[in-house]
Amino acid sequence: MKEPSRKKVPNQSYGFYEQPQQEPGSCYWPPINHVDGLYSDDAFDQNHLPSEAFKQYCNLESSSGTNSYPHQNSSSTASFTSNGSPSSHQECHSYPIDLYHSPDNNCGSPISRSCLTDDAADDLRHKIRELETAMLGPDADGLDVYSITEPIHPLLPVQDAGWKDVADIISRRDLKEMLCACARAIDENDMLTGEWLVSELRGMVSVSGEPIQRLGAYLLEALVARTASSGSSIYKALKCKEPIGAELLSYMHVLYEICPYFKFGYLSANGAIAEAIKGENRVHIIDFQIAQGNQWITLMQALANRPGGPPKVTITGIDDSTSAFARGGGLEIVRKRLLILAESLKIPFEFHGIAGSASEIQREDLKVQPGEAIAVSFSLVLHHMPDESVGSQNHRDRILQLVKSLSPKVVTVVELESNNNTAPFLSRFLQTLKYYTAVFESIDVTLPRDHKERINVEQHCLARDIVNLVACEGTERIERHELFRKWRSRLFMAGFKPHPLSPFVNATIEALLKNYCDKYTLEERDGVLYLGWLNQNLVTSSAWI
Repeated sequence: MKEPSRKKVPNQSYGFYEQPQQEPGSCYWPPINHVDGLYSDDAFDQNHLPSEAFKQYCNLESSSGTNSYPHQNSSSTASFTSNGSPSSHQECHSYPIDLYHSPDNNCGSPISRSCLTDDAADDLRHKIRELETAMLGPDADGLDVYSITEPIHPLLPVQDAGWKDVADIISRRDLKEMLCACARAIDENDMLTGEWLVSELRGMVSVSGEPIQRLGAYLLEALVARTASSGSSIYKALKCKEPIGAELLSYMHVLYEICPYFKFGYLSANGAIAEAIKGENRVHIIDFQIAQGNQWITLMQALANRPGGPPKVTITGIDDSTSAFARGGGLEIVRKRLLILAESLKIPFEFHGIAGSASEIQREDLKVQPGEAIAVSFSLVLHHMPDESVGSQNHRDRILQLVKSLSPKVVTVVELESNNNTAPFLSRFLQTLKYYTAVFESIDVTLPRDHKERINVEQHCLARDIVNLVACEGTERIERHELFRKWRSRLFMAGFKPHPLSPFVNATIEALLKNYCDKYTLEERDGVLYLGWLNQNLVTSSAWI
């Protein structure tokens, strides 16, 4: 008997959240270059078009985050037989099986043959509402959720061998493997497989579970958003809010304290700048992402203690609407904070604020004066600038060339060691999974899994970037990281030469890492510092002249 072919569904566009248009932005990082050894290369070697294949949506809410999940019974118009093929039984039951413990994630669960019906849709819709409230806060009450309107039909043609493969994947209960299978199904526009895997994954992820369960929760949300064409809306809605007073600042402060990523970048950049401006009487620092201005506190303290007295310091801070939203106000807040600091240190000080996108900066905006020693800081900001792969203008190279024309004493670049700018969807998903696994594991060793601040940090400072990386394409994808070797090529083309960091800077970073888990790694290659977690490089820091 001839086997029927699997149903393919054309791309469709559905809304997930109805959001007012807001400026995109980012609070923190995200993904990696090599996924060798994670899964077989031949399984993910095709460049597929983005797909938006299925209409059924999942939530991040799950069981308690342990390795034990409740069995379910529900009536359905579709279920799956023991061989993994769809059947038309009216009753759908969950069948317990031995827990499978993956060597990677220790995440096990009995198989749950979840079947989606109108009743299940009501329950799913309720759980999505709970998820939105958890992730977006009370404002989620005003959002519209698109409900499930077309349950899986039991008679849709399928390919038995394909369903058996999916059933085997599900039976192993390996969360990473299932997430990757789901991403591949979405990439191939395979609606039924995607729905099946989403329904199973819903019971395996948890925002308060193991690191892979927590990451899986946000990746699952991103996959669903991709099928619903809602990634951009979620990214904008999840921008780092300031719900109560300076609560957001506390989220970022927690992240700053529990992980060395920010401190690594700030200390290494400040060390390079301090060396480059020795003996200068007028210093002009141009910060392309001023944020809270915290990077310059330690540098100004060092300048205040300089033999012969401190120089006159001018800081030009470039800011976007997301940072202003996070602070609860514009650049005046940063100006006052740094002015108070300068007065206490008796440093002559000026602050120039530029409210707008760093990509749009022109030379005249910077107000550089003759005789100033110029230092430029690019801390986790260049990857937000679009290049030729996004539009007709290559802002990355243009900004670097503009900065070179200023003849700066030093330029510092801190970026994530990641490769997802032009990567196709499936490759980008695998990189995001591997990169953020290291990030979530590093957080896990510092804060308990049920710690409210940890959940807030991950939801407000990490989840939004994950959604943008996985769910968005084209101009809507703001998170576009490149490996250091690509940044090096861009800097060389702009006329820069590498300026190796001094042994003193390296020693300072090594001393910093002693205050953290010994799983963090620090490596210097050709004057560039690489900060990592186990065998995964996460952040690079370099200096240029």
